[in-house]
Formats: sequence, structure tokens, C-alpha cells
Amino acid sequence: MTSALMPTYARQPVGFSRGEGVWLYDTEGRRYLDTTSGIAVCGLGHANPVVAEAIADQARTLVHTSNLYQVPLQEDLGRALRDVSGMDLCFFGNSGAEANEAAIKLARLYAHKHKHIAEPAIIVMENSFHGRTLATLSATGNKKIQEGFGPLVSGFVRVPFDDIAAIEKAAAENPNIVAILVEPIQGESGVRAPKAGIPAYLETLRAICDQHDWLLMLDEIQTGNGRTGKYFAFQHSSIQPDVVTTAKGLGNGFPIGACLVRGKARDLFGPGNHGTTYGGTPLGCRAALATIAELKKGPIENARVMGERIRAGFLRQLGDLGVTVEGAGLMLGVVLPKPCTELVARARDAGVLLIVSAEHRIRLLPALVISEQEADLLVDKISALVRDFLSEGASA
Repeated sequence: MTSALMPTYARQPVGFSRGEGVWLYDTEGRRYLDTTSGIAVCGLGHANPVVAEAIADQARTLVHTSNLYQVPLQEDLGRALRDVSGMDLCFFGNSGAEANEAAIKLARLYAHKHKHIAEPAIIVMENSFHGRTLATLSATGNKKIQEGFGPLVSGFVRVPFDDIAAIEKAAAENPNIVAILVEPIQGESGVRAPKAGIPAYLETLRAICDQHDWLLMLDEIQTGNGRTGKYFAFQHSSIQPDVVTTAKGLGNGFPIGACLVRGKARDLFGPGNHGTTYGGTPLGCRAALATIAELKKGPIENARVMGERIRAGFLRQLGDLGVTVEGAGLMLGVVLPKPCTELVARARDAGVLLIVSAEHRIRLLPALVISEQEADLLVDKISALVRDFLSEGASA
């Protein structure tokens, strides 16, 4: 049968009918260990019963009214996010891309209102990923996914990730810079963490932004909601950003995003400056509230503990082959000494779902509720596949 879908995805030859925790079941009933959790979305696992019941109850009660009216559940969710982040105010959208669009608009509004800069610029990083809308695509540091969509949006100054000297050079050369937009750990490029660690990197960026009166804007679409062993990755450090964006794991699979502000960014938006039809519906907010409440009961700490267990397991089993591990919590990149995209199909045949990023990095994003036994199984299964794969190359 001919598909009615645009061919925008290179889909794998498998579809799923149900899930439970870290497991997915295909339409033929076969079980797979899911190391992707919907690309860092289902942090509480598939079919989490608490979130499912919250969604079902709210769907029976009230799904949508629009932002023409008060939305009490938005107020509740805003307070919940303020409590876990230390930020002040929230704007709700439907996705990470929308949250990052809001951040970009905030930076430009800050430039016009407070710095009187007509053509503001934002520092962004090479190999970054911020979304696929035209502005977020322009901010993204990936020429491959930008190809064919020019002219891109101007106003971005690109520097290498984890290169403070390059930021200082850009500051000296461009008086129109008003903000830095950065992922604490890069995700789409294969889980790349700052070499000196998240605390040192973010604290240095905070100092630079303070020195130049810039906004520090953190894209925590993927690193947020407990993924790295803290609610937000910046909480591994002592700093507070001016803007934080989040989505993915916020609703455990229900689409909702948020842009959080404080400090210099707190009072930039006013009525009419920004908006959305679907952002912050009662249904989306109820799902996110249930997710946050469940995350606070133990999965965030579990992410830290299981992340260290998985990291140690891979180094123990594969360290002699030159394999290294980057990241924090349950956002880990297993770095191989050669391209390994073919491992995706091999793993699927072995009952494991994998993502390979940047050709030679296995990106692990399992549910934060993974057990010790499941974590050990993940390490054992993937290590066996990797060892066989690397041995083939050596013998050839």
C-alpha cells in the first residue's frame, strides 16, 4: 500500500503497538529494550500509569479553551516549574522549537528595548541543535539540515562548542552581540559535554554574559526534566541563567514546551508580544504537572545512579577497545573509534533500540526509571554488539 505520508523520515522497518517502562512491543509482539525513550521524551517510561490517568481524567474534563482566557492549570504548572528551576516566569508552547523561538525573540526584544541595538546577534555553537523552524534552524550548527532552506535568518554568530577563547574573540569583534544560546550538553551531535565539566563551563559563560550585559540562554530541551541527574543540567553548577527552554520530557510524551525567564529577561514580553493557540492547554499542563510530581519522587536521583552504573559498565567491558563515554545521568554518548551507524540495525535485530549520532557515537537516553537489572542488560547487550563490530574491523 502506498504511504500517504511525506518522506521526511528515514524510518526503520518496525512499528510499535504498546510500551511499558523501558520496553516497547512491536506489532508482531516482539519486545525491545528501548534506550531512546522517544528521543529523551518518556523519562518516566512508556505508558506511565500516573501520567496516563492524569491525561485521561483531564480529557474527560476540559481539553482546550485558548489563551484568550485564564488557564488555572497553567498557573499551577508555572509555579511547579518555578519551584524546580529557580526561574521567575514561564511561557508555554507546544515543542522545544517553539520554546527556543521564544528565547530568540526575547534576546532581540532585549536588544531593542534595553541596549538600543538595531541588528542584534546571538552567539550559538557549532554542532548545536535548536529546532527546525526557520529561526531555530538558523541557530542550529548543522549545515546538512540547513541545506536547501536558505536564505537563513541572520543574527547568529557561530563559535565552536566549549571554546571560551572563541566567545571572547567574537565579543571583541561584534558590538551587536546580546546573548549566548547554548546546550549544557550537546545532544544531536552525539552527546558532547564540556571538557572541564558543566559547572566550570556554565560558570564561565555566566561571567562573560555579566561582563558584557548579555543574556545567558540555556537550551535544556533535552537535558532538562531530570535527564542528567538534576532537574535541569545548569543545577550541576552554581549559576542561574536568564532564559531556560525545556520540552521533550516535560509531559512524558504529551507535547508541551516552556520558556522560563528571570533577571534581565523577566519583564521583556508584554501583551501582544508573543502567543500561541495550543500552548499550555489544560490537557498539556495536567500531563506536565503529573510528570513533575512523579520525577520528584526518585527518578531524577535514579538517573544519576544508573547513569554512573551504565558508564562504569561500558568502560569495564569496552575500555580496552578505545571506547569512551561522555555525558551525565542518563544522557550518555558511547564514543567508538570508527563509524558505527550499522549498529542500529544489528541492535534492533537483537531486541535493542539505539540511536547513533555523528556516525560514531551511540546516544543513550533510556527512561529515568530504568532498574539495575535493565541497566546491566543494556550494557551487556550493547557491549557484545560493539565488541563484535570492532573485532570485525580489526580482523579485516
